[in-house]
Amino acid sequence: MSYPLLIAFALLLVCAAVGARVFHLPKNIWLLFVAQPLAMSATSLMVFAGGILGTHIAPSDEMATLPLSVLIVGVALAVMPGSWLTKRVGRRKSLMLGLSIAVLGALTAMGAALIGSFILLILGAFLLGLSMAFVAQMRFAALDSIDNKEDSAKALSILMVGGIFAAILGPELAVAAKDWLDSPHGFAGSFLGLAGFLVVAIIALSRLEINDSIDDEVDAVHRPLLTIVTQPIFIVALSSAAIAYGLMSYIMTATPLSMHMIEHHDLGTTKWVVQSHILAMYVPSLFAAILIRWFGLIKIMWAGCLCYVAVIAFALSGKEVMHYWWTMVLLGVGWNFLFLAGTLSLPKSYQQHERLKVQSVNDFTIFVIQAMASLFAGTILFSQGWSTLISVAIPLVIVVVLITLWSSVAPTLRDKIKS
Repeated sequence: MSYPLLIAFALLLVCAAVGARVFHLPKNIWLLFVAQPLAMSATSLMVFAGGILGTHIAPSDEMATLPLSVLIVGVALAVMPGSWLTKRVGRRKSLMLGLSIAVLGALTAMGAALIGSFILLILGAFLLGLSMAFVAQMRFAALDSIDNKEDSAKALSILMVGGIFAAILGPELAVAAKDWLDSPHGFAGSFLGLAGFLVVAIIALSRLEINDSIDDEVDAVHRPLLTIVTQPIFIVALSSAAIAYGLMSYIMTATPLSMHMIEHHDLGTTKWVVQSHILAMYVPSLFAAILIRWFGLIKIMWAGCLCYVAVIAFALSGKEVMHYWWTMVLLGVGWNFLFLAGTLSLPKSYQQHERLKVQSVNDFTIFVIQAMASLFAGTILFSQGWSTLISVAIPLVIVVVLITLWSSVAPTLRDKIKS
């Protein structure tokens, strides 16, 4: 057993216990704080191990990233059904069901590694993807648990801090458990360990206390969905989060393959770069609530834009380990700022009784874009090379800069974001 893996798991539980006593937030926040990173380890493990395993058992190198792309397609496809299920049975039961699908996906991926079946790996990735749509709902479960809306940024920041543990747990589990089970190319034990993580997460979710009423008031004004999604505030919230996710997924998917399979950097170094990226995605959340209070959401968006501009500069400047490291760290920080701004702006676009349909449209769009970005990443990398792959991302960086500029100069929109 890996000591870093054991230490990270123990720290997760200790931080949840201490945080519950120190911060005056509902118990749900801390249960989600434990469950979310354990579940998110599926994605970080698949990013690290899925692509490498895929290069060994896929019919061609260009298809190596297909399992990760299929995972994200699964997320997109499950968003709408997940929202429907939540409305029918409530968040707690739907989250538990979603993670049960993840257990099945982890065991399927384990079987794929044992027998060297690429088709089975794709199926496992798809099942994991279906479950990640429910994991994405955890941030809304946290926001729904907060009575004092001034605590929303704090609760969301704490939940995103849990992603730090996902950054450590997923890759560490991939390496530490790689040879727990005898398999031709390794990683079967990694997916078995993931199934164990997911069971623990399900147990945590079973303790949630959530009001599952959907507030579908008779007297409420039911606006057409088109009216809601054409609001400037919705466009900014969705664009900020979707472009952040799309660019992050696109470059993150390609980086381990470019480093290990093309530039031949060793597996340990590649793991370190991936872990640094995922840490960079969530460490800023430790300070996010304070930064938002000091500077406001618009300046946070600008900081995210500047990070993405720097990503392009570092990625095009070379292919040494530190070029990859700076690219991935800045990519993570930029994602955090833009995604946080988008998530906190989204509730300003809907009434309480409209939240499920708006949240589902938001997440469906985000994950479709993320799936397309991931799908194209491997193909462009192996056919055109790293420099072309990064150059293709430049127009999206320009778009998010323009969106942020619009948020800054349009008075009504600016006031809405600040409210």
